Order: sequence, then C-alpha cells, then structure tokens
Amino acid sequence: MRKHEVVVITGASAGVGRAAVREFARHGAHVGLIARGRDGLEAAAREVEAFGGRALVLQADVADAQQLQAAADRVERELGPIDIWVNNAMASVFSPIREMTPEEFKRVTEVTYLGYVYGSLAALKYMLPRDRGTIVHVGSALAYRSIPLQAAYCASKHAILGFFAALRTELLHDGSNVQTTMVQMPALNTPQFGWVRSRLPRKAQPVPPIYQPEVAARLIYHAAHHPQRREWYGAWSVVKAVFGNKLVPSYADHYLAKQGYESQQYDGAADPHKPDNLYDPLPGDHGAHGAFNERAKTWSAEAWAEEHSGLLGTALSIGIAAAAWALLKRRAI
Repeated sequence: MRKHEVVVITGASAGVGRAAVREFARHGAHVGLIARGRDGLEAAAREVEAFGGRALVLQADVADAQQLQAAADRVERELGPIDIWVNNAMASVFSPIREMTPEEFKRVTEVTYLGYVYGSLAALKYMLPRDRGTIVHVGSALAYRSIPLQAAYCASKHAILGFFAALRTELLHDGSNVQTTMVQMPALNTPQFGWVRSRLPRKAQPVPPIYQPEVAARLIYHAAHHPQRREWYGAWSVVKAVFGNKLVPSYADHYLAKQGYESQQYDGAADPHKPDNLYDPLPGDHGAHGAFNERAKTWSAEAWAEEHSGLLGTALSIGIAAAAWALLKRRAI
C-alpha cells in the first residue's frame, strides 16, 4: 500500500487552489500543481516539500486539452497513479453583458467550464482502467443562482453543474468505483478580485459574507475523501442561494437587480489601467488570500456541520434516546 496520496489540483498557484495545495500537503499528499503562473507554482511546490511531500510543477493552461493531458501523463510517470483530481481553475470578467466581447465570453468559458471537462477527461484516462479515483469539482453558489456583472462566470458554473451531474450518473450506471463530487463555495477572500478584468466603476469585491480560502480547502479535502455524497455546501449563504432560488427565483432576480451591483464593489474608484490575468498570468506569487482579511471569516458553521455530519447524527441519536428514556422513567413513576 502506498504511503502518500497523489493529488492533482488545477489553479494551484493562488487562491482556493493554493489553500487546497497546503491542506492536502499537510496530510502528506504528493501534489501535481497545474496553473499558468510559474512564480506561484514554484512557491506552492516549496510549501508541499516543507510538509515532506513531493511536488510537481506543471505550467499549463487548462483551456488547452492537450496541455492538461500532458500534465496528467507526467504526474503518472513521476509521482504515481492519480488518486484525486481537483478541478478548480477559473477566470472571470466583471462587466455588464452589453459591454462584454465575444472573445471574453469564449475565454471565460474555456477556462472555467471546459477546463473542468478537459481535466476530468485527463483524469478518467487513468482512473477508469484502474477502477478507482475521485474527481472533485470546485463549484459555487453561482452554479445555481446567477448574479449580475459576472454572466460568463455564472454561466460556466451552471455548465459545470450540468457536466458533473452527467458524469456522476454515467459512473453510477457503469458500476464504476471512480467517484465524483462537487463542492459549492461561498464568497471567498482570494486574489482574483485584484487581478480579474473589470469594467466596474469601483473596486471589485466578493459578495459578503466573505470567507477565507482555508474554509474552502478543508471542505475540498473532506469531500475528496467522502465522495459518496453528491454535493457539499461551504456556508449558510450557499444554502440560502441554492434553495432560495429554487423557491422564489423571480424574487431573487428583482432583489439582485437592486442589490447585486453595489454588493460587488467597495472602496474607491477602480484603476482602469490595472493589468488582468484573463489571457496571461500576472508575475509574482499571489498566495491564497486577497485584500479582505479583516472582513473574512475563518470558520463556517455550515461547512463544519457538513464535515462532522456523522458526529452530529450520533449526538442527535443519543439526545433522542436520552429523551425517550427520561419519558419512560417518568411514566413508570
């Protein structure tokens, strides 16, 4: 039996991907690191090695299926059989639809949606013949409830949910031991808001409440090791978005029409000349956190409850049994 899990993470150089790298490395994994920016990848590799694991830097654009397949091939040769593949890389543009270009819609879709498809295909090439392995899709509340000013990103997250459901259904039909699960995330304090292409008049921000990327990373790790469950929700705000949209979608449309613009902006005027990473990575190591540390929560009650559902179920059973015993004793008296 191998001592170390082999994990591949896309978007591994920064944000949620970087936090996930640290979480898997903390548990002893060897990690294949996929992203475009070499500075962040090399810094992530050093963090994996500091935990005693092996890291493989794989500079690739997830929008290129051949690059992803080549990355998977290298992981298999150099780290060993892939146990877990985490689809996480994303791109976005903050802009009204009327100001978006066709090229921007295409690029966001290729990275955020097709990157997950290509990553899954690369992983399945090896997982299906072995009849084992797990693919984790990092989703969002926006996979269920779109918001204004991020049409391309929201549509891509909706598409990921559709692809994931089809893949899971086919694996179940085939009786495969390869499994897949999806983790729906809340607003997170990642560097993307400082480098995303934006036409907003003010600086972009995640819609509050905001959580630290470590909240996401812990849930990704847990989901990867409990893939029998279909979906996981990273915060109560996700639960409200998912089920609220099912119940009153028209109300949500009108509410977001009034509140959705302001809630995605903060502070002063945006810099119209700020470089973005839509087509090319920005230099430097950007780490896991964005500019919202003072406002970001380090713990999510919903995520904790989902990670400890077995413990909560046991506690509930004990509580019910104790109440029943007390009632029986009272009646006996």
